Amino acid sequence: MQTPVSPSFETTLLVRDTCLCLHAQRAARALARRFDVALKPAGITSGQFSLLMSLNRPQPPNVGSVATLLAMDRTTLTANLKPLERRGLVETEADPTDKRARLLRLTPAGRAVLAGAVPIWKAVHASIETALSNPDRLRAELMVLSGPDI
Repeated sequence: MQTPVSPSFETTLLVRDTCLCLHAQRAARALARRFDVALKPAGITSGQFSLLMSLNRPQPPNVGSVATLLAMDRTTLTANLKPLERRGLVETEADPTDKRARLLRLTPAGRAVLAGAVPIWKAVHASIETALSNPDRLRAELMVLSGPDI
């Protein structure tokens, strides 16, 4: 068996300039940083905002549906819930129809934090959309990559 040849520097440049995964990761980190800075006065990160918002429903969702919506595995979701539970923003309860499943609910304190964060999110989001030539197309293309809407 032959030893693989190291990729050329030209390949490195090709990946740097064209890799969709690299560009999506860079954009996601830059957006998250921008929202993290803006949401700091509300006391949450951009990831926590998304998680809290995913719980803002008439009926409490189960862990699996939230994990699917946020495109994360259950273990990661559980780890992200812990600080929010410790702060009293989220509570977990057994599903009365299936004791093995857990339901997630925003507490009144969680709703208050979310209510304070929404105007911040709206302002930052509007600013970002203004900088894009076609935000609706970008959103549609990202949805194609991330799978069906839940």
